[in-house]
Amino acid sequence: MRKLAWGAIGLAVVLLGIRLVDGSQVAAMLSADTPIMQWPDLLDQPRPEPDRTIAYGKDPLQLVDLWLPAGKGPHPIVVMIHGGCWQTEIATRDIMNYIADDLRQDGIAVWNIEYRGVDRGGGYPETYLDVGAAADLLAEQAKALNLDLAHTIAIGHSAGGHLALWLAARQALPEGEPLRGPDPLRIDTAISQAGIADLRAAMQRTGHACGTDAPTKMAGGKFALTSPPEMPVSKARQIQFHTDRDRIAPPAYAETYAADMEKRGVMVENHVHGPEGHVELIAPTSRSWAAQKARIRQLLGR
Repeated sequence: MRKLAWGAIGLAVVLLGIRLVDGSQVAAMLSADTPIMQWPDLLDQPRPEPDRTIAYGKDPLQLVDLWLPAGKGPHPIVVMIHGGCWQTEIATRDIMNYIADDLRQDGIAVWNIEYRGVDRGGGYPETYLDVGAAADLLAEQAKALNLDLAHTIAIGHSAGGHLALWLAARQALPEGEPLRGPDPLRIDTAISQAGIADLRAAMQRTGHACGTDAPTKMAGGKFALTSPPEMPVSKARQIQFHTDRDRIAPPAYAETYAADMEKRGVMVENHVHGPEGHVELIAPTSRSWAAQKARIRQLLGR
């Protein structure tokens, strides 16, 4: 079902996504010789498996996959959050397995979070409570699992990019706010891979492949708690990676978000790679992933 759903999104993007980019970007898309990846190009490959799966709640979707490198450690850790328009029917955490395995082979552990999408009882506040609980479980179990939290990175793709940025801002929410939790995991760097960070803007994109219903349910009318450009500012570094031929989350999204955050005194680091599209951001053989992994290694001092 998820492959069919991704196919539907791809078709919608081909038909509607041209509205999301300016004329020069459209020209580049149409004239580029290199075809961009489609979802089957990635998802039809043999899928690596995690070392273990850990429950953080009673719902079947309240799970985390742990990817552990060889050796005793302690291993640096990356918190990973999948996308899929915030909808479980479209995607689950296993679409991230390829880059999770790539990090594992490079000596970096991965905490790959599953959560309830808006079509499985999620939205505001449930999806946020899931992501927060999964992150906080890492804080609780890091020592026993021999994981190093000296510099904790959250990375998310597409809708998961929104959640990675949200997780970084969550630690700045007021004490006593349920979405913050009593002792939130410290996020030092949030990396958004073609993230859809601004829920208010997403609710107004009537031609977008993700539609307006999912971001509306994610916002819950509580933008100061759910939408990163309107949430309290944390100390976490923010980095955005986009690709020049992405029809779901074009580079303009990153530019707008960075400009909004600059007005609030926050400098957001932006990177654009190509000629590549939305899928390449989580494909281990792509240029964009090579750049992301290099930045992750740099942040971890490797």
